[in-house]
Amino acid sequence: MPMKLVHAQEKPFDLDALRQLVGDDWNALNREIRSQLGSDVALVNSVAQYIIGSGGKRLRPLLVLLASRACGYGGSQHVLSAAVIEFIHTATLLHDDVVDKSDLRRGQETANSVFGNQASVLVGDFLYSRAFQMMVQIGQMRIMDVMADATNTIAEGEVLQLMNCHDPDTTEARYREVIYRKTGKLFEAGMQIGAILADQTRAVEESLKEYGKQLGLAFQLVDDALDYEADRAELGKNIGTDLAEGKPTLPLIHALQRGSPRQQLTIRRAIQNGSLEDLNAILQTIQETGALAATYTQARESARLAVQALQRMPDSPYRDALADLADFAVDRRY
Repeated sequence: MPMKLVHAQEKPFDLDALRQLVGDDWNALNREIRSQLGSDVALVNSVAQYIIGSGGKRLRPLLVLLASRACGYGGSQHVLSAAVIEFIHTATLLHDDVVDKSDLRRGQETANSVFGNQASVLVGDFLYSRAFQMMVQIGQMRIMDVMADATNTIAEGEVLQLMNCHDPDTTEARYREVIYRKTGKLFEAGMQIGAILADQTRAVEESLKEYGKQLGLAFQLVDDALDYEADRAELGKNIGTDLAEGKPTLPLIHALQRGSPRQQLTIRRAIQNGSLEDLNAILQTIQETGALAATYTQARESARLAVQALQRMPDSPYRDALADLADFAVDRRY
C-alpha cells in the first residue's frame, strides 16, 4: 500500500517518539559518543564535549539506527556506525564555523568563539581521525569506502560553496550541487550504511541512498528558507546570517530572478559585500517575489521523493518513522 507524506498539521510530529522507537540503541549511541570523545589532551576534551553537548538534534545518527532496524539488522555495529556519522558531522560544523566566522549556533556561542579558531580546526581534525579509527573497529571495507567518499564529497562541497560566496551570478544548479555535497551526501551515506550492515540487496541500498539524499536536500532547503524568516530564538542563530556571509542561497537566487532591476541591484550588492545594510528591503523583495514559497515547494518535492524511495522497504514502525522524518524536515521551525 503506498505511503503518503503526513503533514504536521494533520499529525503533530514528535522527534522524541522516534528516538524512543530505538530507545536502547539511542542510549547506547550517546554512551558510545561520550566514550569515543576521550583524549589525553585536555583541550581536545573541552572543545569536543562543548560542541557534542550543544543541543543538536542528532538527526544523522538517528537515521543510521532507523535504517539499520528497517533493514532487519540485529547486531550492534549500527551504534558505532551512527557515532561515526555524528563525529564527521560535528567536525564539519567546527570547520564551517571557522570558515564562516560564525559566533552563534543552536542558540549558543560557537566553539571558535569560545576556544578560538585554531583549537576548533584542530579538534575538528581530531574528530575526523577518530571517526576513521572507529570505522576500522567496525571492520567492513564497504563502510570505509562509503565514508571515505562521503568525507571527500563534503570537503569538495565546502570548496564549491566558497567559490559561490559573494557571487550574485551563482546559478540554482551550482547551489543545488553545493547542498547535495555539503548536506545530502552525509544523509545518503548514513542510510547506505544501514543497508550494508544488514546485508541488503543493492536495490534496497540504492533506495535508501535516494531517501537520504532527498531528505538531506529537503532539510537544507528549509534551513536556507528559515534564515530569512525564523527569529533568533527559534532558529538559534541571527536572521540573515547567510546574506552576511555572502552566500547566495535559493531564496536570494529566486528573488534575483524575479525582482525589479532596483531590487536585483540591492541584492547583488549585498551578496558581493556580505552586508546586512539592506536586509529589510531584501526581506521585502523575498516576500514579494514568492522566494520562500518557491524554496519550500522544492523542499516538499524532495521530501516526497524521499518517502517514495522507501517503497521497497517492508512495512515496519522504522519505515514509518523514516517517512515521518521527511515530514519533520519540511515542517520544522528550527
